[in-house]
Amino acid sequence: MNKRMVFRTIGRLLQITALLLLVPAVVAVVYGETKQLLAFAVTALGSLLLGFLISLVTRTKNRVIYAKDGFVITACAWIMMAVVGALPFVITREIPSYVDAIFETVSGFTTTGASILSDVESMSRSMLFWRSFTHWIGGMGVLVFVMAIIPNFTDRSIHIMRAEMPGPIIGKLVPRVKDTAKILYLIYIFLTALQVLLLRVGGMPLFDSLVHTFGTAGTGGFGIKADSIASYNPYCQWVIAIFMLIFGVNFNIYYLLLLRRIRTALKSSELWYYILIVFSSIALVTINIMPIYKNFAVSLRASVFQVASIVSTTGFATTDFNVWPGLSKAILLLLMFSGACAGSTAGGLKVSRIVMLFKSVGRELRRLLHPRSVAKIQFEGKPIEDSTLNSVCMYFVIYMICFFAMFLLIAFEPFGLETNFSAVAACFNNVGPGFEAVGPASNYSAYTDFSKIILSFAMLLGRLEIFPMIIMLSPRTWLKK
Repeated sequence: MNKRMVFRTIGRLLQITALLLLVPAVVAVVYGETKQLLAFAVTALGSLLLGFLISLVTRTKNRVIYAKDGFVITACAWIMMAVVGALPFVITREIPSYVDAIFETVSGFTTTGASILSDVESMSRSMLFWRSFTHWIGGMGVLVFVMAIIPNFTDRSIHIMRAEMPGPIIGKLVPRVKDTAKILYLIYIFLTALQVLLLRVGGMPLFDSLVHTFGTAGTGGFGIKADSIASYNPYCQWVIAIFMLIFGVNFNIYYLLLLRRIRTALKSSELWYYILIVFSSIALVTINIMPIYKNFAVSLRASVFQVASIVSTTGFATTDFNVWPGLSKAILLLLMFSGACAGSTAGGLKVSRIVMLFKSVGRELRRLLHPRSVAKIQFEGKPIEDSTLNSVCMYFVIYMICFFAMFLLIAFEPFGLETNFSAVAACFNNVGPGFEAVGPASNYSAYTDFSKIILSFAMLLGRLEIFPMIIMLSPRTWLKK
């Protein structure tokens, strides 16, 4: 492992973090929040100096990053971002507990949206901005952002992209990884700007439009009001719902559309499975909740919004779905696990993995009936290699082991089975709100510090898709051969 390059990259990331902290500092200046401005300035200065020092002492001519290095860099970088990003909350005493601040910041960067705040409306504007801005930073990937803006970042940086970007198969849109990162961020910025514009047209204030767009783009879901999105007009709710679904689509599709390769884009199997899941879920939920709302238009809007919010793992809410019938809650729970498309900003298992798992099961059943048959599974019009299928199956097994291990670790909490189960599901799949005591009208503040740490770890595991965290924590990773 190229340890010098690992720490050098983290040093650069700390310097970038310092620059990112200047954005909410500007907001603090605009709103005259002196204490908050000081907190951001102190944190930014400390991050800049530490990053510069680390970069200085880890200079190396060997700038190659190996596969293992990519995983370790990604895991360490995300932890470091959370540790630094939590400091302004603690310095201003808006979140006095550092564990709570870490939980909130990890939830922000991992685009989970789970919160410990009981009175979010009492927070300062700059802290609300920083809280939602972490969604936007973490949505496309912290290190993908670094690759996009730093000249000649490094060789073999595809290993970092593969470790950070969600999905079973991560490739390059163009030959150079740096150019791929730029293309992804240009699409990301364009969609962000478009949503801000449409929300402003709907009468949403500029500050509200920005923070809610950050939450939508990163599929995070931090709100600035106690009722999340419920108090905004139906137009704004529809805009946010549609963009949650848009950000759940693989960004490769948008690149193909930019190149006017519309037929190729529309041939995406994952896209059509995603659309099928969304529309069938909306139809079932709408029918199921009609007796509650007594109005088709209201039922449809509530159904579309919550299905979009959960399948994209955003976590915004326009209603308390805790009061919905069992069928609707069951559908939302399943959507928590499925998530949206690979290569999007959403969490969860991803539609592509679920499709591959079902196709793999189908092939095994056919082999039982016809032992001599040679069945090749196809996905996206191409045959899937057995190594890819084995990787997907292995990921699912490790995913379930991690899920139930974390569920057992918080099982001692004095909450019901549904609360603890949905809390782990919501954090591990980067959704945010769960059911019962952690539903959309509640928060995670009642959990002990130990459980908050476990759930924070669950968020990181889910966002980085397990392997970077496991590899970083393995003693063998750090031992010399």
